Amino acid sequence: MNKDKVESLEQARAQIDTIDEALIELIAARQFYVDQAVRFKRTVQDVQSPERVDEVIKKVRSAAEAKGTDPDLVEQIYREMIQHFIRRELKEIRP
Repeated sequence: MNKDKVESLEQARAQIDTIDEALIELIAARQFYVDQAVRFKRTVQDVQSPERVDEVIKKVRSAAEAKGTDPDLVEQIYREMIQHFIRRELKEIRP
């Protein structure tokens, strides 16, 4: 993403709004693929998969650090999102 200096609060807010729209689109895409992945999971352990959660958290923390973004914030956001998707998946595999 191109990061240009802005000349006003309105310009900054417009850029933030554009980023928010892109983030929502990406979250929706992630949800789509999580919904696809649940078809291949058979048990609660398959869904909760703490090893996979740890792998994702490690990867996003590293990516955040590389971009100069607070890795604790990124981890918190991802943990919340992952837990939401786990709850969603559990509804699919439980009778």
